[in-house]
Amino acid sequence: MTDSSRSRKKVTGALPMAETRVEYARLMRQGISNAEACRMLKINRRTGMRWRHGRTIKNAHGRETIYAPISKIAPPVISPRYLSEDERVQIADALQFGTSLRGIAVALGRSPSTISREVRRNRSPRSKRYAPRAAQTFANAARKRPRPGKIATSTPLREAIQKLLTEQWSPRQISYQLSKDFPGRPEMQVVHESIYQALYSPQKHGLTREMTRHLRTGRRGRLPRRSSTARRSRFSGPLLDQRPAEVDNRVVPGHWEGDLVCGAFNRSAIATLVERTTGFLLLVHLGGKHDAVTVRERVGTALAALPAHLRKSLTWDQGSEMAEYLQFKEDTTIPVYFCDPHSPWQRGSNENTNGLIRQFFPKGTNLNLHSPEQLAEVAAKINARPRESRNWEPSQTHFDRRKEIAHI
Repeated sequence: MTDSSRSRKKVTGALPMAETRVEYARLMRQGISNAEACRMLKINRRTGMRWRHGRTIKNAHGRETIYAPISKIAPPVISPRYLSEDERVQIADALQFGTSLRGIAVALGRSPSTISREVRRNRSPRSKRYAPRAAQTFANAARKRPRPGKIATSTPLREAIQKLLTEQWSPRQISYQLSKDFPGRPEMQVVHESIYQALYSPQKHGLTREMTRHLRTGRRGRLPRRSSTARRSRFSGPLLDQRPAEVDNRVVPGHWEGDLVCGAFNRSAIATLVERTTGFLLLVHLGGKHDAVTVRERVGTALAALPAHLRKSLTWDQGSEMAEYLQFKEDTTIPVYFCDPHSPWQRGSNENTNGLIRQFFPKGTNLNLHSPEQLAEVAAKINARPRESRNWEPSQTHFDRRKEIAHI
């Protein structure tokens, strides 16, 4: 063997892995490219790319294994009683230098049995070599202990939830009612998020996916947050800056928010009225029409049946169905105020309640098929639900209290 061949085989070797990774991260912060950093540290460019960006591996069975970036994203915070990825890197470096397990344990401040167990459990099953990245993956997989959800393992709890779901109660309302019906029994109480998870992931948490049709939206999964599509402004009258200041604090009763819930192709509609203080709902049958004259007459008749102290103002959106607001005020003495264009949150109580109503009258249905008696039944059902915004009391209870003031 010549001197030149021996010189070619002589390799200076790279820094220990822990030091190399720290140095790699420092070079990245300085703006040095991956190729240049890998050349300086004598590591493979693919290793540098994995440290910087992570990687996804697909095996022969089509299963994917995802390795998160380790140079820019901090590892998940776990209990100090578990070995961290940095400690596993130090273990691998120490083993490479021939350090004993007891010596490694002293350096890390761990028990020798912890190090022994770590090396035995998480080394490669084929090569018997301890690789820190693979060991971290093995440890993460072993730490996961999936267990069936609380709803899946309790038949009485599941039946109680299903019963209230069939009554079109929301998960939040059900959660409150369970704590009220079963005080001192934590096994019969769950938070509303657990109910949503049981509906959206029935294979893990117990409820059937068909039960999602009892939710307000009827969706079978979550949707990402997104901005709503703004509607074209069709009509404008007195805006909210002209409305009395007492309306905003929701203390004085008698201020209403109104809107139309439309059916298929906008050929049918129901007028919805919500009192801001109590959340009380009135559904107004429009007799198959929803023009300005019909809305003025039907809504005016519905509000005229209330005591005078519960008829102080009406807030509407930019819909042209309230174009005769001046005649409405003359007939009922109730002033009408309009929201700003494309600002439905300015009548938030009404918008929220319209979502509740859609649970009974889905989009695309013919609303003319429902009689005034059916509308009154739906309104009574919604008004009887416990409301979190009213300290879990039904809107009907609050409204009755306000209504009795007229008789005192």
